[in-house]
Amino acid sequence: MLNYEKGRDISGLTELEDITLSSCGLEAIEASAFRAQEGLRYLDLQKNKLRLLPRGLPPSLETLNVSYNRVLGLQEPALDGLRNLRVLDLQNNLVTTLRADVLSGLVKLERLYLDGNRIETVQGALWLAQLNLLSMGTNRIQSFPSAFFAQSTSLVTLRLTENSLSRVPNDLPGSLTFLSLDRNQIRSLRSRDMSQLRNLTFLSLAQNRLVSVDAALRLPKLAVLEVPGNRLRALPNRLSPRMETLDCGQNALQEVTYQQVSAMRLLKHLFVENNAIQIFEANALRNNVHLTNLALEQNLLTSIPEGLPGSLVRLDMKGNYIASIQERELRSLTRLQVLNLRKNNLTSLPHALPVLLPRLDILFLDANPWNCTCELQRMKRTLVARGVELPDGEPCGEEEIRAPPAAGWREYILQQDSCDEEDESRDYTPLPDMDNEDYYDYNG
Repeated sequence: MLNYEKGRDISGLTELEDITLSSCGLEAIEASAFRAQEGLRYLDLQKNKLRLLPRGLPPSLETLNVSYNRVLGLQEPALDGLRNLRVLDLQNNLVTTLRADVLSGLVKLERLYLDGNRIETVQGALWLAQLNLLSMGTNRIQSFPSAFFAQSTSLVTLRLTENSLSRVPNDLPGSLTFLSLDRNQIRSLRSRDMSQLRNLTFLSLAQNRLVSVDAALRLPKLAVLEVPGNRLRALPNRLSPRMETLDCGQNALQEVTYQQVSAMRLLKHLFVENNAIQIFEANALRNNVHLTNLALEQNLLTSIPEGLPGSLVRLDMKGNYIASIQERELRSLTRLQVLNLRKNNLTSLPHALPVLLPRLDILFLDANPWNCTCELQRMKRTLVARGVELPDGEPCGEEEIRAPPAAGWREYILQQDSCDEEDESRDYTPLPDMDNEDYYDYNG
């Protein structure tokens, strides 16, 4: 019999529905230790030292949490009779092989968590008609049997992050809406592996080895595609018109064109940072009238793209090669709240910037070779007076002023006095407050 907390016997507590025995140092549990709790629904045994699943659990059990133990495998006798079990959590154990037939008796199972084990081998096929979530991240799985998922017709969420998969598993059920395959070794997406996923709304393949994504992603409901950290040289073609978030950061993209993005009329977030983009076609985003966030940092651009949509709220151009900004590049950005121009080659800013960007709240300007003229000094003071935040140092701040040669002191002081006199003669009328819009607050 199981004893709990200094020898306290729970066999007499027959009406218990929830039992939590986490972090108790348990190494083993006697068979049928919970037979007196005929109405037991929830059993939490996480963070112990169990090597085997307890046997003889009451059929009433709905949730079993044995995560963070030392369980070596799934034994059919331990799961026998659990016809009401809905949640089985076996995360962070030592399981090396998954035999699907061991789970076949769990006819009401809805969620199965097997993350953080050492699973290398997967056998059989899942016959779990009610299963809607399967999570098997951080294992060592290289492949699945061809029919492993075929009968999981209610599966909605599948997480296979951080395994050793070289391709998308076969016969994924058409019921899937969420699929995560991050940190595997997948090189390409093939249409025959993906075409049945007509209900998929979220797909992530971050940090794989993708070099091409052709017609495989013509999925009618796909709204979020995340493929950062791959080897793509071009944006995926023919994406769903319902696409709202496209993340292709940390690839080898060289251009962004109207043809690539024009069909995504509902696009809100486009992340193409850390690529090799040299060409951003003028007015390429003219169809993307809902776009609020555009991340272009760490590319090879020499100017802000022209014709960006007026819906933009955040624009990140950090770490490019921009030496000057033209007023026409900013004219459409009347809703912009955050502009990141760090680490470029800027020496000045357009005189009309405060007028062209009436909703600007945050402007990142540090790490540029500013030419500290009176005009730039006035621009800085105008922005600050309007309430624009200039994080990480202002252009031409005191910390950037270098002492001139001794012979130039008089000229230097006269120039500063001249700037101050001009400033005193100018009146400034602040712009009215605008309602802020939401934007992705990713790091500047």
